[in-house]
Amino acid sequence: MAPRSVGAGPRGLRAPPLLLLLLPLLWLRPAAGHGGRYSRERNEPGGEFRMEKLSQLWDKARRGRFLPAVALAHRAASCQMSSVLVLQLQLSPVELSELHADLKIQERDEFSWKKLKAEGLDEDGEKEAKLIRNLNVILAKYGLDGRKDARAVSGNALGDGTEQDGLEDPRLEKLWHKAKTSGKFSRDELDKLWREFQHHKEKVREYNVLLETLSRTEETQENAISPEDVSHMQAEVLGSRHAELQDRLRGISQGLDRLRKVSHQGYGGDAEFEEPRVIDLWDLARSANFTEKELELFREELKHFEVKIEKHNHYQKQLEISHQKLKHVERFGDHEHVSRNKERYAMLEEKTKELGYKVKKHLQDLSSRISRARHNEL
Repeated sequence: MAPRSVGAGPRGLRAPPLLLLLLPLLWLRPAAGHGGRYSRERNEPGGEFRMEKLSQLWDKARRGRFLPAVALAHRAASCQMSSVLVLQLQLSPVELSELHADLKIQERDEFSWKKLKAEGLDEDGEKEAKLIRNLNVILAKYGLDGRKDARAVSGNALGDGTEQDGLEDPRLEKLWHKAKTSGKFSRDELDKLWREFQHHKEKVREYNVLLETLSRTEETQENAISPEDVSHMQAEVLGSRHAELQDRLRGISQGLDRLRKVSHQGYGGDAEFEEPRVIDLWDLARSANFTEKELELFREELKHFEVKIEKHNHYQKQLEISHQKLKHVERFGDHEHVSRNKERYAMLEEKTKELGYKVKKHLQDLSSRISRARHNEL
């Protein structure tokens, strides 16, 4: 299956938005900025994030205050960019908790990379490039990359959202319509299937972001140096990036085949897992170079991982309910009721962020194990 057909359909890839072209300026911002007047590290040592650029992302997303694109371009040109948000976009409490977890993972990975770099273990810059790609994915996932339609719906979104959220691919829309009108699915099964469709859409979006990033990297290198000057190390780096894209493309293809099968046949009674991310991991693990014993141990770990996800989903739902209740109480309740509901909301918010980080870290670790097993085959 060709990459273009798996992506955004006949529309193909659009030109990179302004933010993605300016992102390296944010990434390479001079270290002196960390001690500036508005530095969270300086003013709020106990803040959410230790890295200034991630603190800026989080603060702006949480407050719902965004710079227009013109101001963004002006600040970037003067190397004084202090915001990377360009849309008037309000994230829900659940989306904010997911963003928080993603930024925490990003921060952990960046600090790990800094240690490696200090030891001279990232000479080719591949790990740094991967961190930039990961940040690109985060920006696109939450609509922070300057695209009006870039917000991806979380695989854990509440309700089916079928009237509000499109699937961005005519093939998926057609499959969903057939499944919804087939009479083969209960209400709970339709909710489960919708989460699988949304998870697939998010994977396609992440693939397209990585593809754009790789295309820009290759174009930059082609303009800077002649082909005969490309070192063996640089060729290996580009090769590894293409391998990552191929892995993701393979996963997208397998996911689409699964959606076709389930949409036509319904869910069987012998389904091993229900959570889309766990289903993906299990499918990849079975095709990896695991021994029979290793595969069985991995299966058991996936069962524990699915329980962790279900617990996280529960807290996400409670957080959304608490948010709605708090809005109502703030309008009609007395001070005591407002205070009590604020305390409960704050507790649920912290617990949801904590579980979200644990889920994403566990997912990252499991995916890395599969990736190592798959590449050991080569």
